[in-house]
Amino acid sequence: MTDLAVYAGLFATALIAATLLPMQSEAALVGLLLLGAQPPWLLVAVATAGNVLGSVINWALGRGIERFRHARWFPASEAQLDRAQGWYRRCGRWSLLLSWAPVVGDPLTLVAGMLREPLPVFLLLVSVAKLARYAVLAAVTLAAA
Repeated sequence: MTDLAVYAGLFATALIAATLLPMQSEAALVGLLLLGAQPPWLLVAVATAGNVLGSVINWALGRGIERFRHARWFPASEAQLDRAQGWYRRCGRWSLLLSWAPVVGDPLTLVAGMLREPLPVFLLLVSVAKLARYAVLAAVTLAAA
């Protein structure tokens, strides 16, 4: 497998993992780190870029989702949306530092878009969170290998 294919696959996995679709990017990163064929810093950078882009997709979906809020087919109830928005308003933009976390991270990025979090602030906080997660994962993996 070429390096380009490795990086493209990792990028795609990380991107999909950051959307509301189920996917595990951590396993892909750990596997590639253990193979040792690519520089760890580059693998972390590619995974971070893909994961941040996936979060931007969620943010963009959130920006446009309000118009469908009252549709019968909409997957979240009014109460669920109100609860998510209330939580985000209480915790503020700093909660985006939890965008790396399983279960809550992806919906959090969607709610940030719904509440019109400015894209530059969103990008900064989400990038810091995603990079920190992958850097810690890489450091633990390489230390244990």
